Amino acid sequence: MFKQVNLDLLTINNKVMEFTYFIGTDVSKNKLDFAVMRGNTLLFHKEIANSQQDIILFIKELIKLPEFNLANAVFCMEHTGIYNNHLLACLYKKKANIWLEAALQIKNSWGNLRGKNDKVDAIRIADYAYTKRDKVRLWRPKREAVQQLSHLTAARTRLIEAKKMLKTPLQEHDSFSSKKIARQSNSMCSHTLKAIDADLEKTEKSIDKIIAADAELKRLFNLITSVSGIGKVTATQILITTNEFKDIRNPKQYACYAGVAPFTDDSGKIKKKARVSHIANKKVKTLLHMSALIAIQHNKDIKHYYERKVNQEKKNKMSVINAIRNKLVLRIFACVNHNSPYQNNYQKLVA
Repeated sequence: MFKQVNLDLLTINNKVMEFTYFIGTDVSKNKLDFAVMRGNTLLFHKEIANSQQDIILFIKELIKLPEFNLANAVFCMEHTGIYNNHLLACLYKKKANIWLEAALQIKNSWGNLRGKNDKVDAIRIADYAYTKRDKVRLWRPKREAVQQLSHLTAARTRLIEAKKMLKTPLQEHDSFSSKKIARQSNSMCSHTLKAIDADLEKTEKSIDKIIAADAELKRLFNLITSVSGIGKVTATQILITTNEFKDIRNPKQYACYAGVAPFTDDSGKIKKKARVSHIANKKVKTLLHMSALIAIQHNKDIKHYYERKVNQEKKNKMSVINAIRNKLVLRIFACVNHNSPYQNNYQKLVA
């Protein structure tokens, strides 16, 4: 096993890499702020437009620096959704080293700092890349099919929220307003609601079509949904957030990501109850919660476990539900890792 003797030597995908330049990037809709460091020395800051043309010109400017090449440089930036797309596309095409990090991860590394602007943020991101250079994780784009799934599920969520935003006031009018006003309100929104339902149906069919047409997605989807309580929406979200189980392969790691892994907080003689972290993907956490409730209703083993813990052992209901969320995660990853659908009647064979 490679033994690290120099912090600038990194083992990534079994390859030793040495970075000389660390380029922090603060990304916004209209502009990009770059902070260029050589080692731990800041060379300069530059602001450019968030366009492919300006990005290409900036890369040409970087190449003129002493001993600079894209192989010994790493570009670090925060997740900012689609605003990253131009930069990621240009850098990936040039085979540059890209480090896409969670914004909260970078923010927490700074401690309690005051003062904030785009230039300062870019410098702090560059410093983060240098300081954490032994923990670099290079970004690779998701497959086209997974990217399509991600955009479609986001569109589905927006459509559901739009429908809810319209229907909630209408339901309140039915309860508290006169019949005339209620009819008038329903009439004004009826065409919009029908259009949203039609778009929702179209989106659902598109999601189904993508999964059915891709052999790997279909295989993983069938394995995930073989676990009792896990439905189509949750399975699709797991496919996206794990990047087909390429980025996250460990169930404990995914439980942390989803905010369902309990952590103890003991200090000296004070023993505190284990709690889940609020730092999580809230969408995945909610979906796993709903899946746990469905599993309690329809899976005999899960239902028996829940009733025993709550009724006999007098455990807190939410703690038990969270334990079931963890069980579901463990079962999903076991199915994927063994490439075998979940079997409720599985019995361990003993030699």
